[in-house]
Parts: sequence; C-alpha cells; structure tokens
Amino acid sequence: MGLQACLLGLFALILSGKCSYSPEPDQRRTLPPGWVSLGRADPEEELSLTFALEQYFHDSDLAQFMRLFGGNFAHQASVARVVGQQGRGRAGIEASLDVQYLMSAGANISTWVYSSPGRHEGQEPFLQWLMLLSNESALPHVHTVSYGDDEDSLSSAYIQRVNTELMKAAARGLTLLFASGDSGAGCWSVSGRHQFRPTFPASSPYVTTVGGTSFQEPFLITNEIVDYISGGGFSNVFPRPSYQEEAVTKFLSSSPHLPPSSYFNASGRAYPDVAALSDGYWVVSNRVPIPWVSGTSASTPVFGGILSLINEHRILSGRPPLGFLNPRLYQQHGAGLFDVTRGCHESCLDEEVEGQGFCSGPGWDPVTGWGTPNFPALLKTLLNP
Repeated sequence: MGLQACLLGLFALILSGKCSYSPEPDQRRTLPPGWVSLGRADPEEELSLTFALEQYFHDSDLAQFMRLFGGNFAHQASVARVVGQQGRGRAGIEASLDVQYLMSAGANISTWVYSSPGRHEGQEPFLQWLMLLSNESALPHVHTVSYGDDEDSLSSAYIQRVNTELMKAAARGLTLLFASGDSGAGCWSVSGRHQFRPTFPASSPYVTTVGGTSFQEPFLITNEIVDYISGGGFSNVFPRPSYQEEAVTKFLSSSPHLPPSSYFNASGRAYPDVAALSDGYWVVSNRVPIPWVSGTSASTPVFGGILSLINEHRILSGRPPLGFLNPRLYQQHGAGLFDVTRGCHESCLDEEVEGQGFCSGPGWDPVTGWGTPNFPALLKTLLNP
C-alpha cells in the first residue's frame, strides 16, 4: 500500500515531498493543515464535474477507491447530486478518474455531476451544459471539465456562442476549469503547411486551463517536469486578454526554444494557466483497480478539488468565493505555485520542428502555465481579499 498511497495521494505528491516510495505497508500521506474540508462552510460550497460521450461512473467504484486509497481519514464516497442522466452502462475510465480525484483532492466537499447522454458526434455538448448552469439559481462555485475540441473543428458561431456563456458564468462568480488536452501543441495542415492546433474551450479567455506534469524519476517528486502530452499554445480565435499581456510578452521575448512563428498565432489567448500532475494515476473502474492512467483529465479535477478547499476557507473567513481566477493568477505572478522549468510538449512530426512544440521555462509558459499547486502556499496566497 505504500507505493499506491504515494501514487494516489496527490495531496502529498503536489506539495513538498512528504511522500516517497517505501515498502512499509503502514505508510500514509501526511496532510497539511486545511487539506480536508472543515465541514463548517456555506452549504453551497460545492464543486462539480461534467461528463459526456456516454461516460458514466459507478458509486460502488467510488466507494472502493476511497476504501483502498483514502488513508486514515473518512472521505465522502457518494456524489451529492446528479444533473442529467447517469446512464446504466459500464463505468468509463474518464468518468471514474474525474469523480474519484475531484472528491479525493477536494476531500469531503459536496460534489455535483452534470451528465449528458449520447455520443454527440459533432462536438461535446458544451452549450447544453452551460444553459443548464444559467438556469440554476444556486450552483457549486468550482466546475471542472475534462473535454475539448479542436478550434478549427467548430463553427465560428458555435465558438462565440459558447464563449459568451463562459463569460456570463465567469461574471456570475463561477470558477471554470478546463483540461488543456493531451495532444501537446497539436498539429494540422493549412494550405500544405503544418500549424499547431489549439483546442476549445481551453483557449477561452474566461476559463482557467490546466496543463499536466510528470516526474523525471518516478519516486523523486522534486524532479517535476513537463508531461509531453500536456496541451497548450495560442488561440487562433481569441486575442490575448489584458490580464496575461505581461506574462506572455515576457515568454515570447525570452524563450530560447520558440517554434517558428508560422506555427502559431503569437497574439492569441495563450494557455494553460496552471498545471498539476497528469501522469501515473490509479483508478477503480467496474470494480477493477487500473494503474498508470494519465492525462490532463486527471490534473484538472485535482486542481479543482484544491480550489474548493480554498473557497471553503475564504467563506469561513467572511470572504467571497474565488470566482474567475485568471486575473488574480497573473497579477500575483504564480505565487503559491511550483514553477516547472524543464521539458517540452509534442507537436508536428516534420523536419522543421521535429515533434517539439513549446518548452517550459522560468515564469509562465504555454505548457504548464504558472506551475503546479503548493497547497499551503496557495491557500495563504488566495485567502487574501
């Protein structure tokens, strides 16, 4: 159980090295103050996640996951509310991953699930989900979504309509987290030339986008590097928002490893904004523990769970929820986050870039954003008004 506790105890892995490999069966992660819900916050302090494409979770898998990997304290093992149709099919790894890590990182915060049935072959049902949010008078404060589409695969009208709803949700005070994707910078051919391929809604200026990291040495967590699949880049639809002007300009002027300018729109909204571990997760699906599950579908709910705990502390101290996070993140220059400075993500396999997209470096970068959460430091930073 020692190794599994490390792999699954994301609390310790993304902090300061409290958990390392040991064969001792009684090894458990050490939780810093504030990591578990205090259980005294506003009853509306809840978080949510969204499923589509016939992805479902099973309560029995969630309960088994918490028994196996919950450590020596009690976790909630059932969601508070399902909005939509849960479906009766087999549990999907995507849905199981999301709910298990959202509810373990955001320990004992009530969780909603939004579930859209069907395959939605043209696109994910983002607009349908956002309209559900707009029609609810009381909502969770933090929402995480692990889905996305290539910007170029969607009509301009649809993208703008969804983006308007994202803007309205941000103005309403919701924190929306989207996975940056698992294709690095992406790649497609335009008029016979390769270009990087940004994804949406990760590229929306009104969401907080989460990238992914890995470890150069599996059990030495001080060597955090880029996960090569971590999505990131520059939007071809949305211009760069003012809140990230300074950070992105600095990156573009100082990075020693920029791809050729023809591959990306340097004036577009740049993403991700933050990152978390996206490699080497265990998931219970259909009663079977499955190892080495990876992707920003893992890092996004982990970051969402952390923010929900910080929201609880803010509410208890008389402050409002975090709401739209990006202006604060960029204004504080990544305070409370571990700056990941090594590694590059994947891109086009051609002679010009040879499969390499953007590379991380000091400060913000379009691979891991400002970096990964150091919970005690991030809690202190975000508790300020």
